Amino acid sequence: MNFHARRVTLPAITPLCLQKRVIKVYDENNTSKAVEVPTDVTARDICQLFVLKNHCIDDHSWTLIDHLTQLGIERTIEDHEYVMDMLSGNGMETDSRLYFRKNYAKYEFFKKPLDFFPDHMVSISTETNGIVDHSELIETFLKSSTCPEIHGHLHVKEQSKKSWKKFYFVLRRSGLYFSTKGTSKEPRHLQFFADFADSDIYTVLSAKKAHGAPTEFAFCVKATKCSSSRDLKLLCADDEQTKTCWITAMRLLKFGMQLYQNFIQPHQKQKVSPMRSISENSLVAMDFSGQKTRVIENPSEALSVAVEEGLSWRRKSCHRLSGHGSPSSAQSSIPNLAIHLAQPWFHGKLSREEAQHLITQQGLIDGVFLLRDSQSNPKTFVLSLCHMQKIKHFQILPVDDEGELFYTLDDGHTRFTDLIQLVEFYQLNRGTLPCRLKHHCIRITL
Repeated sequence: MNFHARRVTLPAITPLCLQKRVIKVYDENNTSKAVEVPTDVTARDICQLFVLKNHCIDDHSWTLIDHLTQLGIERTIEDHEYVMDMLSGNGMETDSRLYFRKNYAKYEFFKKPLDFFPDHMVSISTETNGIVDHSELIETFLKSSTCPEIHGHLHVKEQSKKSWKKFYFVLRRSGLYFSTKGTSKEPRHLQFFADFADSDIYTVLSAKKAHGAPTEFAFCVKATKCSSSRDLKLLCADDEQTKTCWITAMRLLKFGMQLYQNFIQPHQKQKVSPMRSISENSLVAMDFSGQKTRVIENPSEALSVAVEEGLSWRRKSCHRLSGHGSPSSAQSSIPNLAIHLAQPWFHGKLSREEAQHLITQQGLIDGVFLLRDSQSNPKTFVLSLCHMQKIKHFQILPVDDEGELFYTLDDGHTRFTDLIQLVEFYQLNRGTLPCRLKHHCIRITL
């Protein structure tokens, strides 16, 4: 008996998760690194990869940014988004750059919702037309049974024209509308403007220069397949807080509960040995003078101890070691202040505009800061600090006291022998500043 076996060749199937592609990721200095990643990689996966490769502290504020150079717009890629799908959707991968960057404000609205949603811009009505307390504001975005409404004036760029017009806009679950009659919300006066099912919200860079916008607080609705600036729906707010409110609300309406899952996911994983960071945890005043250490709970006592510690540092300053390992005096040619050069919060010869741009990029929340050289006075430094979504600049002045050099933010009332002492003090104490220093702007090299 003859048996004839027939060989069947099946097509090779590569699991989607095993397929890989090479992408480029850029840092703040526009240098890039190519990495090979699976096609189903998420933004959070890529951030975790670079956190590990660059030995960064993982405080969950690292972010992947989609920057479209030709269009002059960018947005935060949500942690759960599939990066390859997003790049393919752009339809112009050569124009799209991925940036690895800090964004302290990414989920801040879950912690302090009232800072992001001013009372005059929010109406919250339930199915029974009752008013929900604003402390439950975020919950209304996440529930399908409630309907948050954001409203206010925005400038909108007319299609195929250079002019901008101001309209009253209303954001609802069904989309974004503008009123054709003043501030009327009657259905016959509301005209549909955009929805977010197949669109994303981008910040517009250099809005005045590129689009003739009335302010720099511009953003846009970009359809997923859009590849031309003519197809962007450009909007412009009168101030940063208004712009932030609109963008945050649109993110919540588009992604809903997924954003909350993104926010809590890292904290759920940290059950055994959480990685702590000064940026994310409050500093505690401690007393080490006795046989046992204790937490100083009285604010007045904490301040007096901090001042006394500062005086002790000053007394010991003449015995500090210089960079060469030998005792240095106040007259040393290598001043103690030079040790600030290696600190991640010091940015050297950064201009006022560059400082504001960097802080804006990394999150306009209270306590985001950096130190830099003063451009107007080469012997002084400047502390740039965000408070109430505004960036303020404080001059750090040198004080000569009988041949010893100190630095101060408050006309000599509180003095420090170097900038590290100054930063550490204001991380613990607000002093004359509007808020404590919490999150330092950082630039890393990939």
